[in-house]
Amino acid sequence: MLVSAKEMLQKAKAGKYAVGQFNINNLEWTKAILLTAQEMNSPVILGVSEGAGKYMTGYKTVVGMVNGMLEELKITVPVALHLDHGSYEGCYKCIEAGFSSIMFDGSHYPIEENIAKTTELVKVCAEKGLSLEAEVGSIGGEEDGVVGMGECADPNECKAIADLGVTMLAAGIGNIHGKYPANWKGLSFETLAAVQEKTGEMPLVLHGGTGIPEDMIKKAISLGVAKINVNTECQLSFAEATRKYIEAGKDLEGKGFDPRKLLNPGFEAIKATVKEKMELFGSVNKAC
Repeated sequence: MLVSAKEMLQKAKAGKYAVGQFNINNLEWTKAILLTAQEMNSPVILGVSEGAGKYMTGYKTVVGMVNGMLEELKITVPVALHLDHGSYEGCYKCIEAGFSSIMFDGSHYPIEENIAKTTELVKVCAEKGLSLEAEVGSIGGEEDGVVGMGECADPNECKAIADLGVTMLAAGIGNIHGKYPANWKGLSFETLAAVQEKTGEMPLVLHGGTGIPEDMIKKAISLGVAKINVNTECQLSFAEATRKYIEAGKDLEGKGFDPRKLLNPGFEAIKATVKEKMELFGSVNKAC
């Protein structure tokens, strides 16, 4: 059964580790992440962007697929199904479809409007027992058409949003989505420490987990980050494994063209990436 991310993230923050949010794009992705979480005995958050939700034909399809897998694969670790970078309208659609967690990305609104819309959603989510993530200061790079320059959040604005009663807070600390450019300046731990000081117990979220050096990830966790989002890295490992399979001509051998065979190396590559991240984040054996 799907759960809210609240309890898993509070435990992570207290225990100085982070839970991975791994974005899903299709059946292979979802199955690979769930099986790895079960094998690693780790809590996990399945992230769904609005674009990916559309690609998978809609949020009800996503909820049906995930719930079906939890049952069929006998998944016992805590799993949250989370809308990633949701619009105000998208949040309501996911609540209706049966998601257990949502993110409202109001970072592009003036702070007053971000606060007003977040306040509304805090109420709705509290009634339904869902976790809610808010964002302050845009995350750089591009994700589903949302382009940000990687601004650092204002710690006072973070406190204003945290005080509304959201479950977790994504604060921009110079992180970006996608691949990091060669001239990237690194994470602003100064900003993170200031945000942590103002928001106290609130689990903090690090978006754009792909390509951030391991020591920075560990330092971010020590400063209150309890949820780390990974998407691009799984896509890259899937693509690389699929490319190797085809370049080696495996799809031309026997029934190698069968999608179940063709997609298997990519599926295994996602599993390996997720396992590596769970070990780095410290969430292994934290599902009890």
